[in-house]
Amino acid sequence: MGLFKRSMFLGMAAIAILEGFAQAENTLRGAFADKFLIGTALNVRQVESKDKALQALVRDQFSAVVAENCMKAEVVQPKEGVFKFEDGDRLCDLAEKNGQVVTGHCLIWHSQAPKWFFKDKEGKTVSRDVLIQRMKDHIYKVVGHYKGRVKGWDVVNEAIEGNGEFRKSPFYKIIGPDFIRLAFQFAHEADPDVELYYNDYGMDSPRKREAVVRLVKDLKAHGCRIDAVGMQSHLGLNTSLGEYEKSMEAFIGAGVKVLVTEMELSVLPWPKGNYGAAIETNFAYKDEMDPYKDGLPEEKAKEQNDFYIKLFDIYLRHSKDIGRVTFWGVSDGDSWKNNFPIHGRTDYPLAFDRDLKPKPFVKTVIEMAKSGRYDK
Repeated sequence: MGLFKRSMFLGMAAIAILEGFAQAENTLRGAFADKFLIGTALNVRQVESKDKALQALVRDQFSAVVAENCMKAEVVQPKEGVFKFEDGDRLCDLAEKNGQVVTGHCLIWHSQAPKWFFKDKEGKTVSRDVLIQRMKDHIYKVVGHYKGRVKGWDVVNEAIEGNGEFRKSPFYKIIGPDFIRLAFQFAHEADPDVELYYNDYGMDSPRKREAVVRLVKDLKAHGCRIDAVGMQSHLGLNTSLGEYEKSMEAFIGAGVKVLVTEMELSVLPWPKGNYGAAIETNFAYKDEMDPYKDGLPEEKAKEQNDFYIKLFDIYLRHSKDIGRVTFWGVSDGDSWKNNFPIHGRTDYPLAFDRDLKPKPFVKTVIEMAKSGRYDK
């Protein structure tokens, strides 16, 4: 079957399945079907799992999926010219079976790029021209491989610091800020039909907000396609929802959609300082930083529940400009926040608990979406 016919077939199958699931109004997937996509991140183990309860939860509750790690550059191209697509292909297979939309995550990111990207055979830093060519080759190959199977790509991930300055990553140091524009250009050349996103954390920071707006406007001024800004939304109970909503409105005002891409809400204390979601951050374990090993107290669970309801109130009010809301994980037990930024803690950040049961706010936000009763 040709690529065009295959894409049409898969698209029609997905629409049919989505329409069927939209009748399941008591699920997140069904309740938000006419609002925005509801997504989850999946790891390789979950994609391959034979656990019927997990399979049903992923299928019934979510209309979109994203790979937690298996589409990142260090996994996809561990050695120059050696591409490994098997795990990503299996995720796409599962999504197509379930009638779910796939997001590609991510093409260019300093943190999980293979080390060879930046070095020559003698271990010296490569030239600007060499890195641009490697970046182009990688993007062309990966985007081309998933053409017709992926709705959109996180093209560049986490290129701006909280103070609004460009992150001094190897991409920036070797190429300069143009690496962002070039990445978007290459992705569009590789697949003119795929949506393209910029994705970052700490988006409630006013200075980062302003920098991302400038970036969006600069990309547009250079004729680059950019469809949305991804707000990762690794949130804590002290996150300012006022500043968070201001950022959403600023990105929408810059002429793009907003995607909530990696959401969870940690209930645990945070070490002093603002470290965002930089995965290299790591602190020593201390008992006082892991207060809920034996379960979440009722008052803390209510605080989280109320916060999530306020979040979804914001999302529903802006639903015409939001393309997707994605939880970064399926259930509490699989969340990366159990190990970040302190390894071995017990966190409760997601919509479904360790027994795959929905938390109370899930029912509430479903009713909000169905009834239209939220703060308009």
